[in-house]
Amino acid sequence: MHILDLVEILGSLLILAGFAASQLNKLDAHSVPYLVLNIVGAGILAVIAAGQQSWGFLLLEGTWTIVSAVSLVARLTRRGDRPAPPPARQA
Repeated sequence: MHILDLVEILGSLLILAGFAASQLNKLDAHSVPYLVLNIVGAGILAVIAAGQQSWGFLLLEGTWTIVSAVSLVARLTRRGDRPAPPPARQA
């Protein structure tokens, strides 16, 4: 087994961990940890697919990475998700 095979397995396991956790109601599919698992896992697989010129696999994993990244940015920039500032001190 080559190092590239191990990296590919790691990418797959990251995606599968998020998916399994979501299906078992341990992670929300819109949560930051879920999206990060998808970005990193799919990103790894997309890079490998590009290097091997596996265009269908690159399309799948590249799209998965982009959609997850856009969702993460939306999640992090949504006003309602920011913690409330501490209350102002009264004199």
